[in-house]
Amino acid sequence: MIIGNIKIKGHAALAPMAGVTDNAFRELCMQFGAGFCISEMISAKAISFNNQKTIALMNIYNTERPCAIQLFGSEPEILAEAARFSLQFNPLFIDINMGCPAPKVFNNGCGSALMKTPYLCGKIVHAVSKAVNIPVTVKIRSGVDEANKNAVEVAAVCEENGAKAVTVHGRTREQYYSGQADARIIKDVKRALTIPVIANGDIVTPEDGVRMYEQTGCDYIMIGRGSLGNPWVFEQINSYFENGSYNSDIPLKQRLDVMKRHAFLVVEKKGENLGMREFRKHAAYYLKGFKNAAKLRNHAFSLSTLDDLDKMISLAENSQ
Repeated sequence: MIIGNIKIKGHAALAPMAGVTDNAFRELCMQFGAGFCISEMISAKAISFNNQKTIALMNIYNTERPCAIQLFGSEPEILAEAARFSLQFNPLFIDINMGCPAPKVFNNGCGSALMKTPYLCGKIVHAVSKAVNIPVTVKIRSGVDEANKNAVEVAAVCEENGAKAVTVHGRTREQYYSGQADARIIKDVKRALTIPVIANGDIVTPEDGVRMYEQTGCDYIMIGRGSLGNPWVFEQINSYFENGSYNSDIPLKQRLDVMKRHAFLVVEKKGENLGMREFRKHAAYYLKGFKNAAKLRNHAFSLSTLDDLDKMISLAENSQ
């Protein structure tokens, strides 16, 4: 896949997820073969207010490249200025969030709310594209609700105004993450555009990835929730596409080893106090499929130190 003048390798990317795809998780997924990753969504308005906590989200380590920065907002010039500001962090490209369903984002006219006004989507893409010398992409949903599935219209407007790729999550805003992603709407977007289309939604296994490629004709796939507690999914997909097979049996010890490696990366970047609190949700995902998983998850949600993690791992090993 080529986005603008950038050649993208591999078969699957890590989707941006607020509060999840931080530096540590991005680095881990890149180690397991993700083709590229994208930052957590970053408020353009907060950047304009010089919010240091928000600016810190733009930091990209070399170990997680190639990595793009995703911005959200509703005002073209503010988004353009935030995009210009982000260039100092050398992102792969700028992605504009037009798909987030969260109420606090949607109710402010950002994220998936932008799909209600395709003309504004075009103005945003135009302004950001003029502001930077790297590709600009967008991430959308199938629409706001079932009666307004206008992904094709929005994607076409974005392409006309300079977007170099479009990612489509095959659910409406109303669906959030329930039900099934609609591959047909992604296929329709692909047929309508000349730029690359990246498919997102319900990809958990290599077979899911192949199915998405076949059903939509997409140029690439993006994995979000399917990577939680499961970063080796990228390695599995690459193996399946390149060799026709993959290792589906990840030993429990390996799962625990990767979980510990992930925790160390978080602590390395955020310190033990904050890092371990934030790691709790990740630990719970890694424990899926373990015996006494409910009991182990109770331990996961009270992690405060790396010693706590070691104790939980010992409990997990002894319970199998």
